[in-house]
Amino acid sequence: MGKITVETCEIEGLKVITPKVFGDERGYFMETYHYEEFKEAGIDQIFVQDNQSASKKGVLRGLHFQKEFPQDKLVRVVNGEVFDVAVDLREGSETFGKWFGVVLSAENKKQFFIPKNFAHGFLVLSDYAEFAYKCTDFYHPNDEGGLLYNDPDIGIEWPIPEGMELIMSEKDMNWGGIAEFR
Repeated sequence: MGKITVETCEIEGLKVITPKVFGDERGYFMETYHYEEFKEAGIDQIFVQDNQSASKKGVLRGLHFQKEFPQDKLVRVVNGEVFDVAVDLREGSETFGKWFGVVLSAENKKQFFIPKNFAHGFLVLSDYAEFAYKCTDFYHPNDEGGLLYNDPDIGIEWPIPEGMELIMSEKDMNWGGIAEFR
């Protein structure tokens, strides 16, 4: 290993990955994914689908999860900045219902590995952001679940600047809380 640095989080399974960036006067180069490097870091998943979204400042997407076909995700930001969040939904986990958040940006180039059975969401902090992620299972539209972003039982501390108006889908505004999930 040497092309990535992996930080573990207080919630088992979550990992923040920082790639080694090779830069010069022309720009930079980095490997965003290398199976052997990730396997050595304990991320031995096979990814089957890549997705990308673009959003403007104030967009909050999530908190989403797949119920019967859960996905591991490797997420990153290719343009802009987001606050990315994962909530532990693993049955029997000591950290069930706990959350962890990290700032991902084009500048810091960090990636966030989120295992199966976590809810996931993000808030766009920059004027515009492009968000890319790899998944270990295909998206099944009738299998989607979600949690309310501001559920007090979870207590996510979203870094919402004063005056920022949140932009959310109707679906995301109407999810239930973690008490209903249990």
